[in-house]
Amino acid sequence: MAQDADARADGAPAAARSARKSGEWARHWQYAELPGLDLLRARYVRHTFPRHSHEGYVLGAVTGGVERIGLPDGAVDAGDGGIVMINPEVPHTAQAGAPEGWTYSTLYPSPQLVADIAAETTGLTGTAGFTDAFAADPEAVRLVNGVHRAAEEGNALAADSLLRVVIARLLRRHGGPLPARTPAAAGTRTAERARALLETRLTSPPSLEQLAQELGTSPFALLRAFKNAYGMPPHAWLTDARVRRARRLLDAGTAPAEAAVAVGFTDQPHLNRHFTRIVGVPPGAYRRERAGGARTYKTAEEGPS
Repeated sequence: MAQDADARADGAPAAARSARKSGEWARHWQYAELPGLDLLRARYVRHTFPRHSHEGYVLGAVTGGVERIGLPDGAVDAGDGGIVMINPEVPHTAQAGAPEGWTYSTLYPSPQLVADIAAETTGLTGTAGFTDAFAADPEAVRLVNGVHRAAEEGNALAADSLLRVVIARLLRRHGGPLPARTPAAAGTRTAERARALLETRLTSPPSLEQLAQELGTSPFALLRAFKNAYGMPPHAWLTDARVRRARRLLDAGTAPAEAAVAVGFTDQPHLNRHFTRIVGVPPGAYRRERAGGARTYKTAEEGPS
């Protein structure tokens, strides 16, 4: 399935190939026939993703250049033919690992989608995840590109089939049960309380000192506990949480300027800056894709292609 030349190429959607020579481009979208999945195809050179995490899984198939991923256990360089596997809520960064940047096709399946496929195709118990963050697997890369190509062509049968085949393949080869949650230590409980409090105050968060006082701890103790629990300090987590909330609003059709204020950013440019860094495309482009306007965008600095 999906063995045409386009599916074996560098992964750039047709609309992006003319933009490729001019630099960075990206398309972040959903295909209505594949619920529980986001798709991203992009080429980045200067763009860097700050530390952030996802509610679902990340399966990134590198089709050119080198992507350098910063994970809790260290950095991984993923080159052409490599696939990156990141579990939900794992903090990570991404940037170019070579002067030419990197090109990739990425799938963002929901936890429920992965759980359903794991239950049907593997003997994994508990919450299924990936025990390897990276593997050289050109066949998996071909399959990921095939999902994108079939979705772009409106071929729901092929897209759904290839999606399930590649997730099952990666689970069988690199999957395992995610660690069971252990009883929280005092520092972890403090971090959880801090996170819950920040979630209710996205638009007017307290200072670190105020937050620590409310939780009955010191600022430095709270910083250590929060970073140990979530892989990033509270202010970075707050930005990530605001972007997640903005995505939900944009998904529902909210205008970027309204979403910016609703999640606590000062204005739309403030949202644009952080949203583009974390999601990889500007919020306006993201919202237009949700509304069915299929276009490929250059980076925010360059504008739409």
